[in-house]
Amino acid sequence: MKQNFTPGAPHKARKRFGQNFLIDHNIINQIARSVHPRPDDIVVEIGPGQGALTEPLAASATTLHVIELDRDLVPWLKVRFEKHPGFSLHQADALKFDFAELADDNRPLRIVGNLPYNISTPLIFHLIGYADIVQDMHFMLQKEVVKRLAAEPGTKAYGRLTVMAQYYCNIDWLFDVPPGSFDPAPKVDSAIVRLTPYKTLPHPARNVGVLEKLVTAAFGQRRKTLRNALKTFCDPLQLESMPVDLSKRAEALTIADFVALSDAIEPYVL
Repeated sequence: MKQNFTPGAPHKARKRFGQNFLIDHNIINQIARSVHPRPDDIVVEIGPGQGALTEPLAASATTLHVIELDRDLVPWLKVRFEKHPGFSLHQADALKFDFAELADDNRPLRIVGNLPYNISTPLIFHLIGYADIVQDMHFMLQKEVVKRLAAEPGTKAYGRLTVMAQYYCNIDWLFDVPPGSFDPAPKVDSAIVRLTPYKTLPHPARNVGVLEKLVTAAFGQRRKTLRNALKTFCDPLQLESMPVDLSKRAEALTIADFVALSDAIEPYVL
């Protein structure tokens, strides 16, 4: 069932913005229940589009920031939601947005979004950089991306995104969303995922920058052994003292393994 809009409702979805507007009220309500915003939360919605999810979020949260790139949607969103005193609209690119501007000392951010599939991975990398000021993140993503986020070692989906997301966050695959829940219907299945940043990292790296370089190098040559991937960091003699079996491939390592390896190569990288 499609949502009813007031006269002058927004234009059709634009492919260049990766827009697929959510129209299924059952799914909208299910997402809202999963987020369960409370009055004192700072909720941030990325890509509100035509406001389908914005409505229940604004009804529950006193403070709601929405970030919309499409300038043509901005005036309509303002008119529709300006009745909510805690509503703020930011016409901006979420990939470049400084989310630290929205947090305060006592209230972490709760981020929600139907993320455009064409920028979902870089946007997740951008957002986990703010993990220390985020309570949780609920995203609608392409199902294949959710598989990668929730993947386990030894699987094809396990990769750079998996390791870095799971380093910072606990990942919960909540439920799937069929193409017919959108207008226009995408050619792929979607899913809702919750990322909850750890208050205390289970496996803290001595230098997360080195960890990031290691993970990028390891999965950049995922068919090769770790020994080959580490040649750019260490000489052959240094590789002999590594705490991980370097004959393995990157997808065989756990998060703890990557951190142990990162700590071991740190003196040679800096």
